[in-house]
Amino acid sequence: MMARLNVVLLVALVVCALSLVTSRHQSRKLFVDLEREQALTRNYDIEYGQLQIEQSTWAMPARIEKIAREQLRMQLPGAGRVEVMDEVK
Repeated sequence: MMARLNVVLLVALVVCALSLVTSRHQSRKLFVDLEREQALTRNYDIEYGQLQIEQSTWAMPARIEKIAREQLRMQLPGAGRVEVMDEVK
């Protein structure tokens, strides 16, 4: 009877030990995955900031005016050709 109880307890102990090892391995793997995803998030945040700077540079009025003048051969209209309209409400 005592030997049978010892075997049952040994099996329970082995099952618990294997369960502990498996859960620790899974925990470490998930931690590595989390670190990888956080690094990707940081990289995307940096790239987003760079794209915002680039977008503001491309949309600068002086740049647009220069392209309109040089590439599209556009000119500012003379003072007599400009009309200022009141806002319609």
